[in-house]
Amino acid sequence: MFTGIVEEMGAVVAFEEGQEAWRLNVRADVVCDGLHIGDSVSVNGCCLTVTRFEENVLGFDLLEETIRRTSFQLLRPGLHVNLERAMSSAGRFGGHFVSGHVDGVGKVEVFKQDGKNWYLRMSHSQADDRYIVEKGSITLDGISLTVAEVHDGAFAVWLIPHTLEVTQLSERKVGDLINLEYDMLAKYVEKILQSRRA
Repeated sequence: MFTGIVEEMGAVVAFEEGQEAWRLNVRADVVCDGLHIGDSVSVNGCCLTVTRFEENVLGFDLLEETIRRTSFQLLRPGLHVNLERAMSSAGRFGGHFVSGHVDGVGKVEVFKQDGKNWYLRMSHSQADDRYIVEKGSITLDGISLTVAEVHDGAFAVWLIPHTLEVTQLSERKVGDLINLEYDMLAKYVEKILQSRRA
């Protein structure tokens, strides 16, 4: 479980297909503190298990399913990724409940500065509109954000300068793909209502 509060940006060192799995290596600093093999780390919003750890380089093994459902297919050495360690029961909970299970990808439609803030509009699967409400929570590449606008097959968020400084959203441009995780509470409510109708 995560909060959607990114701890640092890591740099992709390598991403290649191995014999048994895709292998992703990421250089990091902050998230390495207290980390062990087998721990969970959110990488651009996707919960991955640390399988290798040496000299501040974290190694992850990825399934083809993970590649297919996320924007990881576009990763390459030198790119930055958002990193967050699993939530501590003793820590503050500043974002919202984030599982690290990516629901799909959205595409950047508009990304522009408006005054001191930044406006980001994403298109996504229209079938998933039901999970998004104005002022509700959404996770973009592992970042907990508040929905500002809802449209058919699209939504928008506002970003403060700090978010751009500490995440890789500052490197995004129109046409880029971003991992999306919808609010899990909405998905549970939908499941309960469906079971009552059956």
